[in-house]
Amino acid sequence: MPALIIILALVVLTASFGTIFTPGPWYDQLTKPSLTPPGWVFTPVWLTLYLMIAFAGWLAWDRAGRLSHPAVMSWAGQLVLNATWSWIFFGLENPEVAFANIMLILVLIICFIRYAYSLSRTASLLFVPYALWIVFAAYLNLGIVLLN
Repeated sequence: MPALIIILALVVLTASFGTIFTPGPWYDQLTKPSLTPPGWVFTPVWLTLYLMIAFAGWLAWDRAGRLSHPAVMSWAGQLVLNATWSWIFFGLENPEVAFANIMLILVLIICFIRYAYSLSRTASLLFVPYALWIVFAAYLNLGIVLLN
């Protein structure tokens, strides 16, 4: 149970860090891709994904039992990169670097799915919606790079 609390705390910390850097006047004036959803969509999607990320991380940790397992390491790596995306995109106003960041997140998500599968199919499958959302987010990010 202590591992679950630590993992939840790490995910909450990541989500909280992301809320520091939010869309503002710079973002409002950008030309956005045609499939950009309204702003209110992001909160419930990310809330759901963060819960899935936490539960998947806990399952992987519980089954692996060590920090050096590739599933645990890829989970931690994607969480760190996830935390920095909002800072890079909104804080630094640098969509090009944010796109590189999001592609690395996707690579680590795929690594987690692959490595966690042998530990917990549930943990692995919990990351599939996250992967799909990150692909969509990468489309939005790249669209902003290309349109502006």
